[in-house]
Amino acid sequence: MRSLHESFQVTGLGTMASFITLPGIGGSGETHWQSHWEAYDPSFSRFQPTDWDRPNLADWQLAMEKAIDASNEPPVLVAHSLACLLVAHTAQQIAGRVRGAVLVAVPDPSSPVFPAEATSFGNLPHCSLPFPTLIIASSNDPYAAPEHVRARSLEWGAGLVDIGAYGHINGTSKLGTWDQGRMLLDAFCAGIRV
Repeated sequence: MRSLHESFQVTGLGTMASFITLPGIGGSGETHWQSHWEAYDPSFSRFQPTDWDRPNLADWQLAMEKAIDASNEPPVLVAHSLACLLVAHTAQQIAGRVRGAVLVAVPDPSSPVFPAEATSFGNLPHCSLPFPTLIIASSNDPYAAPEHVRARSLEWGAGLVDIGAYGHINGTSKLGTWDQGRMLLDAFCAGIRV
């Protein structure tokens, strides 16, 4: 079994891969696994939209594209929650510029608990994403029923892993560095080796 530091030094791409973390609404706080991954591994960088709390799809897309353009090589996107919808909406524009995407806790914009301030992220595309994609879901995510997640997986041509009952797979899920998630990311990267 690899140690935590070994896990964060090895990727499935053979060389040091580039990753862009895309947090959801509000950003990812100190206890969020995305923040831990960024702290342990310099190959992770975070995109920076103008406003984390009042998300605007066009602004978030611009911020993501700037982060992709700043990368030395096509990155792997690691999105959480609302940012998963960002990836789906902009997939055609970023095709060929990213190696793939891991989408964690894809929310349902038709859910009654979906944030009203994020309505610009609704009207999801119903076609395959043009790059390898893996969805990681929780069986008791309050923002998306398992049926919704399975439907997105089928429509987007994405693999799907249900990790069990971990809520919204965020800081309150108490996952810490979320070693299981990092292993899933490494396996995904190994599968898309070019």
